[in-house]
Amino acid sequence: MILSAYQFADGVELAPESIAAAANTVRAGGLIGLPTETVYGLGADASDAQAVGHIFSAKGRPADHPLIVHVAAFDGGAGGVAHYCRQVPAFAQSLMDAFWPGPLTLILPRREGVGAAAAGGQDSIGLRCPSHPVAQAVLEALRKPLAGDAEVWGIAAPSANKFGRVSPTTAAHVHSEFGDDLLILDGGPCEVGIESTIIDCTRGAPVLLRPGAITPAQVEAACGRTLLSKEELLAQNQPGPRASGTLESHYAPSATVRLMDAKALQAALDLLASAQAPDARPTIALYHRSPLYVRSPLVVAHRMPTHAPAAAHELFAKLREMDAQGVKLIWVEAPPEASEWDGVRDRLTRAAVS
Repeated sequence: MILSAYQFADGVELAPESIAAAANTVRAGGLIGLPTETVYGLGADASDAQAVGHIFSAKGRPADHPLIVHVAAFDGGAGGVAHYCRQVPAFAQSLMDAFWPGPLTLILPRREGVGAAAAGGQDSIGLRCPSHPVAQAVLEALRKPLAGDAEVWGIAAPSANKFGRVSPTTAAHVHSEFGDDLLILDGGPCEVGIESTIIDCTRGAPVLLRPGAITPAQVEAACGRTLLSKEELLAQNQPGPRASGTLESHYAPSATVRLMDAKALQAALDLLASAQAPDARPTIALYHRSPLYVRSPLVVAHRMPTHAPAAAHELFAKLREMDAQGVKLIWVEAPPEASEWDGVRDRLTRAAVS
């Protein structure tokens, strides 16, 4: 069931009855579809092991693959952090001050006996303070309950899709995955469009586990520390914690995704044009930035934005759109190597693993 999170179509004034319905569902141990600025999440009370278990089963997600816990912003995230974490390094606090609320997840040492199911059994936990007003309204309602209701400190919320598939950036995407049985708050299309940057803060230095909208240069400028890579830790025999959305194969549509540079794409398109098509129905979707000459009726072309934030914003919706066209292959022009494209390139690389 989709509920509008806003009173009116202008998307400004929140609908208190919708916010209350979502908060009550979480408090009762249920699941909700929750809009954030990155993607829509499948949310539950992070401290309720049974409710968290329902997230894993609904998604078909391994129970040792940790979830990100979302915390309220009205106190700067401090209450949620203090509840779930036993220690906050100074550089992690600097990152919170710079980027919360926003698309940054921090992996921090977990307090014993708190959030174990959401953490996938690890002694660390991923926390994020989202900037979306609907997510924050629900989180605040849970932290400031009516008399007699229990306080809920955070919502565990991975992306609201079946495990390994394309993340949802609209309420309709979530509904297509879970149907009417799930209460989904419609907060409009997600602004960022890809999942948060994840920084491990448990190793004495910041370590990038997953790229996102916040770039390495921005992280380093905010915390005054050199950002390490997962590969650098592994070279030192220091394996990092498991983190959400970092499996080799992820974010995949039903069609097979292939990444190529513009030259290889044009060569493949020319080869197709010279071959006789068995029918005129497109079997290949093309997603490209560079000018390409498409002559085959087997190919339906889509232009990728030339700026990284715009490409990230539409990426998952575009993958879903191309998949819905019934094609067997999605050919994608590889993103540039510039750091602002790291998040888009990461998602496409994982989507192309088969």
